[in-house]
Amino acid sequence: MQRSKPVILRLTRIVLRVMVVLNTVTGVLIFALLVASLLAESQVPVMLGARAAAGPALIQGIRLIMVIGIAGVPLAYILLKRLLAIVDTVRAGDPFVMQNAERLQTIAWALLGLELLHLAAGAVAAVASSEADPLDIDWSFSVTGWLAVLLLFVLARVFDHGARMRGDLEGTI
Repeated sequence: MQRSKPVILRLTRIVLRVMVVLNTVTGVLIFALLVASLLAESQVPVMLGARAAAGPALIQGIRLIMVIGIAGVPLAYILLKRLLAIVDTVRAGDPFVMQNAERLQTIAWALLGLELLHLAAGAVAAVASSEADPLDIDWSFSVTGWLAVLLLFVLARVFDHGARMRGDLEGTI
């Protein structure tokens, strides 16, 4: 059992590093698509599945959703990098440190931001969509992300409390 932990942590670290790269690539691609939508206004909606004569509200909605996607890239980057730092402390054998409490708090704020952007994307799609020009981004409200935000804020407090208790204990010995 003890032997599998380093393998899992190594695999987790690799996956997180790949996700950091994919997040950056995704942001660059969305930005390129946004620029393309400005340069070739009539072609981009068709490439995205809309009809050629899409109305201006639909095109603006598509662009706004792209901007929301771009805004999510730095939040995801912060989340992934902080999680990677936590994994590194676990690998080092010392996860209950004050820095991890701060990292969890930052991850919670980043995830909250991502959840708010998710809501914004759904609202934009609903407003920009019409019967003639539907904008279906397959959006749905999910309680799971919001529960994860709450869980992370609580977990950050637990880590903070645990790190303080550990510091107090080390100070008395």
